[in-house]
Amino acid sequence: MSEQARITVVCGHYGCGKTNLTLNLALEAAAAGERVTVADLDIVNPYFRSSEYGGLLEEHGVRLIAPVFAGTTLDTPTLPPELYSIFEPQAGRVFIDAGGDNAGVTALGGLHGQLEETGYQMLYVINRYRVLSQTPEEAAALLGEIEAASRLKATALVNNSHLGVETQLQDLLAALGFAQRTSQLTGLPLLYSTAPDFALKEGEPLPEGFRPVKRYVKFMWE
Repeated sequence: MSEQARITVVCGHYGCGKTNLTLNLALEAAAAGERVTVADLDIVNPYFRSSEYGGLLEEHGVRLIAPVFAGTTLDTPTLPPELYSIFEPQAGRVFIDAGGDNAGVTALGGLHGQLEETGYQMLYVINRYRVLSQTPEEAAALLGEIEAASRLKATALVNNSHLGVETQLQDLLAALGFAQRTSQLTGLPLLYSTAPDFALKEGEPLPEGFRPVKRYVKFMWE
């Protein structure tokens, strides 16, 4: 399952930045002229999920498949029937924003057969600065739970360690050892580390191995 697989699953711990990364990947693909579909499978957590950014995605020509009750006060975990259209070639590049932890990715389990048949890459997003995943051992154990619940195997790591708007370059660099050790423990390649657009001061170069990302996901009070 190569990096160029048509379907990309983005998974990880709650609050690791899955949704913001999904939005960045989808909008970058759309800007490159690709047909893009985002599937929001975060049917457990009602906050910080791709469905909240339907207007942004539509503005850039990205199709959104959202949970049936997304955007309402209901939070019943129901998968939309059109979800299965992601396996059709006309869906284009597909980015699945999976739920957090093992509970959130359970919905993927029902799709594992079709995902394996179609081909996919699964990015495990890690963030050293989030509780319960602050050590490589914790991050590796959590991945095992996610893979068991989803019945899928991660194919690469993305180091998305940051401290929100307070992040500075030294915070990004300080998390590299964590990411590299997690890569060793899981046997997964470290695809890249992210550098949020607010983390680098004017004139600071992007460190090697880092990929710039824009901040789309904001807290409710912002």
